[in-house]
Amino acid sequence: MQRRCGECSLCCKLLPVRALDKPAGTRCRHQPHSGCAVYGAEVMPRACRLWSYRWLVGDTGALRRPDRANDVIDLWPDFVTLQDTDDRSTGMPVVVIWVGSRHQHANRDPALRDFLPRHAVEGVTGLVRFNSQDSIVLFAPPMSADG
Repeated sequence: MQRRCGECSLCCKLLPVRALDKPAGTRCRHQPHSGCAVYGAEVMPRACRLWSYRWLVGDTGALRRPDRANDVIDLWPDFVTLQDTDDRSTGMPVVVIWVGSRHQHANRDPALRDFLPRHAVEGVTGLVRFNSQDSIVLFAPPMSADG
């Protein structure tokens, strides 16, 4: 079964789009009420045409559609730098999870908590982004020595 966005356009609100000078967490100017007024048109920014999210490609298991779960999980991995007490730093791949400011506890969704350990065994953790500046890192149990 192929998933479709349907009425959902949460990514158009949560993610930043430099080409549109749109910060994270603000509704896109091409999104008057619902949907995208330039979806599929030549004026649609390249970043929007190329971007996809994990729920749409179906590797999120039991997670609900983003507008129902209140989060958008980016398909493209990112990296954070961890620094230990000895001042050594290590790059770590992360799955970026965008949540709206009114849903800062979306990361407590049991389906998301089931999704993250599957990636943790590959050394990938979750980065919950509330906007372009504020975020938290979620380390799933498989990433700790005692589980």
